[in-house]
Amino acid sequence: MRVSSGVPGFDELVEGGLLSDRLYVISGPPGSGKTTFCSHFVTQGAKQGEECLYVTMHETKEELIQDMSSFAFGFDRAMQSETTQFLNLVTESGKRTITQFGTEGGLTNRLVAFINSNDVDRVVIDSTMLLQHFFADATEEITGFLSALKQTDATVLLISEMTDPSSYSDEHYLAHGVIFFHNFLDSSGMTRGVQVIKMRGTAIDSDIRQLSFSEQGLRVHPDEQVQG
Repeated sequence: MRVSSGVPGFDELVEGGLLSDRLYVISGPPGSGKTTFCSHFVTQGAKQGEECLYVTMHETKEELIQDMSSFAFGFDRAMQSETTQFLNLVTESGKRTITQFGTEGGLTNRLVAFINSNDVDRVVIDSTMLLQHFFADATEEITGFLSALKQTDATVLLISEMTDPSSYSDEHYLAHGVIFFHNFLDSSGMTRGVQVIKMRGTAIDSDIRQLSFSEQGLRVHPDEQVQG
């Protein structure tokens, strides 16, 4: 079963969409489009009546909606939908919500229990910096966290603040798929691109394809290759 990203042009790069119930890492430098891509993903799920969850620790729901307010793809309506939940893990309300699912096993057990109990279909976790905040032994505990997420019946996007596309970390090896966003600055200005690095079970186009922003959000141009 394929899951649409909701980003025009992207699904053409991955045989019509992401394979469902899998973990994908969305990597790239700041300002490259990672959060907007994930916002499209949640919006698409809400439009289809799917249960969606956006998890963060550095932004309020209102701030996230404000960040996406310049785009007209419907993110604000998605976030107000009854099927979409927002969870900030450092706020008191977020802590109360997640603590309902036990105090043993830390964040991993509680978040997985939340996802399973609410039959969540789509999850965005923003970002790997969140995990470093919660885990004392980041390498070992993040491995367990990602492995547990892979066992849920949700399609999960994990945002990774990574600037070097040749330097891979544990989440890239553990994930079913890795999507990298690029910013190239030259004398003519900024060129943006998206590249599918890895996608298990899918024939992929691994070239860097042009990415653009408009009032409708992101758009991938699958026929336009970017020379990095």
